[in-house]
Amino acid sequence: MLVVVVFPIILSLSFTLFTSAKGRKKMGFSSFLGRVLFASLFILSAWQLFNEFDANGGPISKELIPKLTVVKKNLSSKLGVALPDIDARQFIATIIFLKGVGGILFVFGSTFGSFLLLLHLALTTPLLYDFYNYRAGKPKYNQLLNEFMLNTALFGALLFFIGMKNSIPRSQLRKKTPKAKTV
Repeated sequence: MLVVVVFPIILSLSFTLFTSAKGRKKMGFSSFLGRVLFASLFILSAWQLFNEFDANGGPISKELIPKLTVVKKNLSSKLGVALPDIDARQFIATIIFLKGVGGILFVFGSTFGSFLLLLHLALTTPLLYDFYNYRAGKPKYNQLLNEFMLNTALFGALLFFIGMKNSIPRSQLRKKTPKAKTV
């Protein structure tokens, strides 16, 4: 939760420091530090899922299989078409890939990495944190709603990163200060 609060602050401070010539070095470090802190959430989670991954998909598969079944039934009834089974093991492997690779690429400032993390959040947030299936006021409802809102904040932070990355002209990123000629 600390990362959700700290990341946008570090990113906005980094952007304001970038406008001055002296702040370019500070911007690089604070931006990198913010990306490392933010991505560590995803990378460490992917590492934990990878270590727990077994023939059945690990402990998360026990929670995921019923939710995937409900989603399949809801989608097939609304679309009027029989959908194939969603393999929980492959879904978990996809989650591990998106979190791990997306997190590592994000550390290096890649927008592709942030898009992988956005895809992960878009796939898993409504599925894992289905507060809408519970009545308001129940402890499970409050817990799931809190987790849903935290992931929504992470989604917003990634959108903020992409927006900030695209707001800086590429020529400004590559522009080097001219050196004085000595005669």
